[in-house]
Amino acid sequence: MKRPLVLVLALGAIATLSLSYAAERGEWWQYKPFKGSYLIYSGVLGEEQPPTSGDRKISFSVSGPLAKEMFDSMYPDAKAKDACSSDKGHYERYKGNVSCVRDPDGYTCHFGFNLRTGESISGATC
Repeated sequence: MKRPLVLVLALGAIATLSLSYAAERGEWWQYKPFKGSYLIYSGVLGEEQPPTSGDRKISFSVSGPLAKEMFDSMYPDAKAKDACSSDKGHYERYKGNVSCVRDPDGYTCHFGFNLRTGESISGATC
């Protein structure tokens, strides 16, 4: 009599762990929506021109939870001398051509690509 009860409890525990694992896995391996915007241009950032057939670049700007997750993944903060702002509560982090900022307004990250070569480029200027 005890054996069926143990079996039922074991199967229940396995089912619970399986569902828990599936829910946990679903949190990280599926694509998620995010808040962002983009600009397709030619020339250089800060002096953008309309895109041409030979020069097309894209700059992405993302904010909200995705930008926070990116910022948190990119530590440490940039040194004060390398930062675009010295305002209190303004923090910057850079990795390659990805830049993220945390300030009193929230989190924002920028990155870009040269659409003709596929090369990663910076997505923002100071």
